[in-house]
Amino acid sequence: MSIIVKGAGTETDPWVLKTPPGKSEFEAYRAPDAEPPALVVQVGKTQLRYHLQCLDDLHAMLKEHGDWMPLGNADEQKAAAEGTVESWGRSEGNPVGGWYGFKKGLRGRFGNYIPPVMEILGMAEVEHNARNNRMRAL
Repeated sequence: MSIIVKGAGTETDPWVLKTPPGKSEFEAYRAPDAEPPALVVQVGKTQLRYHLQCLDDLHAMLKEHGDWMPLGNADEQKAAAEGTVESWGRSEGNPVGGWYGFKKGLRGRFGNYIPPVMEILGMAEVEHNARNNRMRAL
């Protein structure tokens, strides 16, 4: 599947992306000069921020995993299914020792917003089914 991306991934020209099922649109950009460096996701009026290093960390984990991994999208208040990208994004065993999201209450949905960014960067392949999507490292 060929993905057409609008935007350059900067604050003034963010990427315009869709969630893996393709139903919701959001914007994202890298903010390397933020403290700490962030991947900023804008969903309507809501802004989520994740550690920028999540892109490289998730890529490395997926490379080591070596196969497709379920995304497991979940809000922060809901438990993430084990063995999913979402559960890894909040695990004490990941490189940041817990949540990649910064703001309590807006730390979830890692498996919804990070995979499309990795896909447009050529770091991962992401499925685009109605539900139960997976990703793998490229």
